[in-house]
Amino acid sequence: MIANRSYDCVVIGAGPGGGTAAALVAEHGFSTLLVERDKMPRFHVGESLMPETYWIFERLGILHELDKTGFTRKNGVQFVNSSGKETAPFIFREMDDRDCSESWHVKRDKFDQLLYETAYNRGATCSDETRVLDIDIRNKSPHRVTLKTADGKEQEISARVIIDASGQQALLASRLGLKEYYPDLKKAAIWGYFEGAQRAGGGKPEVTCILHTSSKDAWFWYIPLGDGTVSVGLVGDNDFVLKRGNSPQQTFEEQVNNCAGVKRRLLDANQVGRLNVAKEFSYRTTQQAGDGWVLVGDAGGFIDPIYSSGVYLALKSAVMAADAVTDGLHRNDVSEKQLGCWTRDYEKGVELIRRLVRAFYTKEFSFGQFMKAHPQHVMNLTNLLVGRVFEGNAGKIFDDMDPWLEKVRAGEPIPEASNS
Repeated sequence: MIANRSYDCVVIGAGPGGGTAAALVAEHGFSTLLVERDKMPRFHVGESLMPETYWIFERLGILHELDKTGFTRKNGVQFVNSSGKETAPFIFREMDDRDCSESWHVKRDKFDQLLYETAYNRGATCSDETRVLDIDIRNKSPHRVTLKTADGKEQEISARVIIDASGQQALLASRLGLKEYYPDLKKAAIWGYFEGAQRAGGGKPEVTCILHTSSKDAWFWYIPLGDGTVSVGLVGDNDFVLKRGNSPQQTFEEQVNNCAGVKRRLLDANQVGRLNVAKEFSYRTTQQAGDGWVLVGDAGGFIDPIYSSGVYLALKSAVMAADAVTDGLHRNDVSEKQLGCWTRDYEKGVELIRRLVRAFYTKEFSFGQFMKAHPQHVMNLTNLLVGRVFEGNAGKIFDDMDPWLEKVRAGEPIPEASNS
């Protein structure tokens, strides 16, 4: 049973976005309830973090906790093309030798638990095994949330502000009809965990590896984790991955054989447990805030796993939303204008990642060729890959990439290199 019947803020979902938002609102002294439908800690995918998460962890005061937990350091990214050619790893510290240039490969049960405990330590009431049965968005705040707690009892909670961080459930967006799928990004993923899989070894830095299959109809992520396992996931068009008459296991194994880089890395590996499946996960919402409510993380949209942007965008949106919420609560203004004051700047950064995702899914496009022709954009590309999209001029890369892509998609000769 939850003791209070009314809160300044109710946060739905204890993933990265929910835990962060609850912590930042609660630390201002506002009564905050964080609810999670599953028992914490719980399994989730999304283990590779962009380096720009560093600043959020610094603000939350948990940088030392991340290292103490034993997560693997993420030093960079490596791309392997469809012919199996492996580029040299893209090591972030080679471009910026500060601590913020490295990140982590995390086990999400431990990572999300850390943020859940951080919210509790900042003053939030935290309740796992608590289901949201109904959300009553009224004409004017406060709104009502009906919950069912672990003891099976139902109760109605009043909230001046609801922060929806329910992930791809997207409770509010689904209820309000705000969800729109990207027609060109209807992807599916099959993933699992492997023991005995190849690691960097020899003192070499661990990286997130992205490997194209030989047909370029799909790609694999390859993420070494701190417990000795490696997370390996297959991503491709929904129909290609899930609708060809094969089981997920058969499709996964077929595509491993279609990807020399993954096949070699898994040669002596054993699969741990069953594979997992997710489908059609790329979408946006037409509105991210309203009077007395706001969406963060996947509840407000998800692009694609290719650049590991999901957790970072969940954290970043949570910080920006929490600042708007606390400011609004201080001024007794929880209007749509106030709670959504951050969304325009946020969308500008998200759009840069979205454009880079679409470039990756252009079969005829080669990042290697483009960067060879346009070496002046190496820092811009670095900024995109580390998540530095909300400041600076990372988007300048598209001044040259967009015309290049237009030519490539039209089957025309690629543009000459720019002298800019």
